[in-house]
This record gives sequence, structure tokens and C-alpha cells, in this order.
Amino acid sequence: MKTNYNLKMNDIISSLKSAPKILLHSCCGPCSTECITRLTKYFDITVLYYNPNIEPQEEYEKRKQEQIRFIKAFKPINKLDFMDCDYDNASFERMTEGLEKEPEGGKRCHKCYELRLKKTANIAKEKGYDFFGTTLTVSPYKNSQIINEIGEIVSKNVGVEFLYSDFKKEDGYKKSIELSKEYSLYRQNYCGCHYSKDNAIIKEEV
Repeated sequence: MKTNYNLKMNDIISSLKSAPKILLHSCCGPCSTECITRLTKYFDITVLYYNPNIEPQEEYEKRKQEQIRFIKAFKPINKLDFMDCDYDNASFERMTEGLEKEPEGGKRCHKCYELRLKKTANIAKEKGYDFFGTTLTVSPYKNSQIINEIGEIVSKNVGVEFLYSDFKKEDGYKKSIELSKEYSLYRQNYCGCHYSKDNAIIKEEV
């Protein structure tokens, strides 16, 4: 039976007494729009841009600048900051060894989620954040059940609370598209890695 992670997030939010600090991993500016809009009423948010899967580096930098541009333009209710990470594509390439032939959405993607969530959790623990979370669940192309299960395991191993989520619920994905248009954000046509890019090209050619 599938877990309603949107409901679990709402339960956590309803129990908050103040605005705790959350380190929110963001895969890109467009996906972050609705997530930040929804969370800013309840959290002091620091957006962490850690996406070693994105290739080439020029694409990575373009997406990062769009993320920064949105954060500067957005008017938050509580604090909203940005934390950058160095481009670390080598970590992704090492992680995917032996998984090159996995289909999109398969084990390679699950390992990619884990790589990014572990990094987020470790930084959150080191810097004293109350929660860590991710914008990945806003996408209808990503398995929110898997993402939250990984987040829960990482949370227990690292020792910092994970904010369960399914941001695509309550028309979250639709709202993210509308906000992306409102802020004139660049929306990419592939997730980030060269595997997803190749898959997008194949789909366009079919």
C-alpha cells in the first residue's frame, strides 16, 4: 500500500510551534518554485543546489543561475537563503558504474536520489538544521514513494529529521509550471544526466 507522503508532511507542519530551519535540496529552479511557495509560511529555508548528475557543466551552471534568480525575485514569508556546492560530476559517474544500462526511473535514478539526499542530510547535520528535504517529489516523472523511503533511511543513519513530501499533490506540478512562466524561468527538457538526455532525444525522434 502506498503511503500518502503529502499527508505526512501536513501532519509535521501542523505540529510546528515556530519556523524551524530546513535545508531543502533543489534539483532546479522551476521545480523549487511551488515547494518554496508552500514551505515559506512554516520554515526558514536554505536552498541547497547539489546536482552532480547534471551534464554538461554549462547546463549545470545555467540551471543554477536560474535557481538563484528565482530566489532573488521571490518574496518569502520567513527567511530564504541559498547554499551552493561545487560541480561534482565525478561522484555521479562513480556511483553509476555498473548501472549504465538501467532504464530511466530505475536503480540508477534511485542511487542518484540517494547521493543527493545523503549530501543534503550530512550538511544539515553539520550546520545544525532542524530538517532536510527535497524538491524532487514535485515531478510526476519521479517516484515519490522511493524518494521518501530513501529520505527516511538517510534520516535515521545521519540523525537529522527528514521532511516527507509529495509536492506534486494539490496540483503542485501544475502550480510549478505556472510559477515558472510567471518568473520566466528556463525549463529543461531532460532530468540532468547524459542518460536522461539521450532518452529525451530518442523520444523526440520517435
